[in-house]
Amino acid sequence: MEADGLEWLVVPMHQLVSWGAAGAMVFGGVVPYIPQYRDIKRTQNAEGFSTYVCLVLLVANILRILFWFGRHFESPLLWQSIIMIITMLLMLKLCTEVRVSNELNIKRRSFSAADSKDEEIKAPPKRSYLDFDLNYFWHWSKFTDYVQCVLTFTGVTGYITYLSLDSFLFVETLGFLAVFTEAMLGVPQLYRNYQNRSTDGMSVKMVLMWTSGDTFKTVYFILNQAPFQFSICGLLQVFVDMAILLQVYFYSYYPQKPASHTAHPASTKAL
Repeated sequence: MEADGLEWLVVPMHQLVSWGAAGAMVFGGVVPYIPQYRDIKRTQNAEGFSTYVCLVLLVANILRILFWFGRHFESPLLWQSIIMIITMLLMLKLCTEVRVSNELNIKRRSFSAADSKDEEIKAPPKRSYLDFDLNYFWHWSKFTDYVQCVLTFTGVTGYITYLSLDSFLFVETLGFLAVFTEAMLGVPQLYRNYQNRSTDGMSVKMVLMWTSGDTFKTVYFILNQAPFQFSICGLLQVFVDMAILLQVYFYSYYPQKPASHTAHPASTKAL
């Protein structure tokens, strides 16, 4: 009788906790990028943040949405992907604007063929179909080039997925690629820190939030019996986050000699 009397309190509390966990899953992933976004906007310097982080998350979340069509998982995870895609596009827009405003080389780099000209010598516009240069992949001059690339990738993978939804092997592989790609999120930043022998310009708050968020996310996957790919790759993601935090400690207490800008120009070598 007493248990029945408490049920009116337990059930709403359980529902409230479920809603809170779902909300944390949907919006928690974007929180780490708020301090990084503010730092870039304040300093007008995007050198410490690797835009390849945006590439990894865009690919991972596009694949995760496509995976949903083959194997429906919880709605909060779907909405998380949508919110994350929007956030990464905003980060790319800011980083591109800041980088271009700080670059001395104003040569136009684009994803696809475009009208381009050398503004320094005022040469007439010239149509070129060789603008897509792998050396400058994901280092283009305009935000619209990134949007074109994302739309192209979404269209191609979406069409392949549509044709292959009846294949169990394809759907499971797609799910694995989605979460494995996301698990590699910190690798570009890990490599950039190693290349620079420093974590200057990187938001430590962002990485701390990565670690706490990925830990929460992995526990959420396990408790809610999400597809096994999610749990395995979540653990891998936590491991990478911890490695970046170790870099912060190491480079803070044992400063390394700065890499030569001549040997490693930021415009072509750094991620």
